[in-house]
Amino acid sequence: MRRAGAALLAVTVGCVLADSAVVTLALPEILQRLHTTVGQVAWVLIAFNLVLAVVARPAAWFFKKQDPALWCAAGIAVFAGASAMCAVAGSMGVLIAARSIQAVGGAFAVVGSLQLLVDELSERRGTAWWIAAGVFGTAVGPVAGGLLTDAFSWRSIFIVQVPIAVLAVPAALARRRSRTGPGLADDASEAATDTASDDVVVEKHPVRIRPNIALALLSAALTAALFLFVLLLVDGWRRSPAVAAVTVSVIPLAALFARPLIRTLRAGPLAQTMSGCLLIAGGLAGLALLPSAGLAWTIAPQALVGLGLGLTLDPLTLQAMDGRTPHSLHGGWTIAARHMGVVLGLAILTPVFVADLRSAQPPAEEAITALVLNAPLAPQDKITIARGLADQLKMEGGRVPDLDPAFQNLNLPPVEKPAAAQLERDLNAQLERAATHAFRNAFLIGAGLALAAMLSLIQLRRGGGAR
Repeated sequence: MRRAGAALLAVTVGCVLADSAVVTLALPEILQRLHTTVGQVAWVLIAFNLVLAVVARPAAWFFKKQDPALWCAAGIAVFAGASAMCAVAGSMGVLIAARSIQAVGGAFAVVGSLQLLVDELSERRGTAWWIAAGVFGTAVGPVAGGLLTDAFSWRSIFIVQVPIAVLAVPAALARRRSRTGPGLADDASEAATDTASDDVVVEKHPVRIRPNIALALLSAALTAALFLFVLLLVDGWRRSPAVAAVTVSVIPLAALFARPLIRTLRAGPLAQTMSGCLLIAGGLAGLALLPSAGLAWTIAPQALVGLGLGLTLDPLTLQAMDGRTPHSLHGGWTIAARHMGVVLGLAILTPVFVADLRSAQPPAEEAITALVLNAPLAPQDKITIARGLADQLKMEGGRVPDLDPAFQNLNLPPVEKPAAAQLERDLNAQLERAATHAFRNAFLIGAGLALAAMLSLIQLRRGGGAR
């Protein structure tokens, strides 16, 4: 396998691990196009992350016992085929089933790519490439998903994954072809020796529990920033996916800035990761306490989350895997921890903000009624607007309604049009305040999960080791 093949495998790792983040910005459009609910559309994320977390560890067993190139190529091919199924899905049931198959292929692709990258580039460089690809994919996923959704449709985010994965299949198989060449006997003997030695090494290198627990808790916390914040932007504040994508680009940019910051501060790994957890908690608390729905208010909290992301995921993953063999086994544990953390975050946060969104409706409706009654409009026009608003509220079924249709078909005299426009602005501002408040508790819980990750690192220090 040449360097280009290694690069293709790294891109595939980034593509698979970015999948949850890429899909996030498409969820509001999926919610509308497939006529589902917020609770059901969350399963588009839950199914992928849950299956990937469950399959990652058993997949590592195959790579220890069988040819890793063959199983990695098979996993990438399954991921590509399932991505195509997602792109043409016409119902939530088909989409969730395809996402589950996609996760099975993704688990074999990611874990197998780690083993092949280590074989090709050395343990340190191969692991570094694998970790960097995952962190980069997680950071840029929302931006890519938002731009693709806005430019084309939610289906495009799955279509672009297909050619990337298809190109990576021969890159993985190239390693297998080298093993079946003239040196087959020697390679087979070497592989048998490696397998036997791996069995021994596993006993010497048990799984590092606490770094993986910290990864799981941080992933749960980041779900609030990468899932709920996008929903707030697109579904709560009615921003377009492209605007939301540009807005959340603050997070990956801040994560990139974390690397020179680390070199400047020269802090140790423990201080670095604890600082990162604290920054993520602070950023999520900032999102919970936004004074208004203005995008400018979100920049500083997102920057804190991005810096925290850059300071934590890379060193924690390295700490869980550094010097640990077999690589596929420990890589499988880190993948399982991260994606189980996403599932944990969705399981905790989704019911909270859905319940808060419902509880925010009665006071919002009262405020909307008061605004309509006090508007300087003719009584008959107020009745027409009220009926249109009631239809929109009923049509949205518990989601934040789009009020524009209630005003589009009004036949008002010219003298009343400025008052109607002001009323529409006031109503949208009222809904934005209600949506912002409805997400508050979920963001605060996310901040608590980040602090819990920091506490697990304090326990790590008291234990006197890195276990």
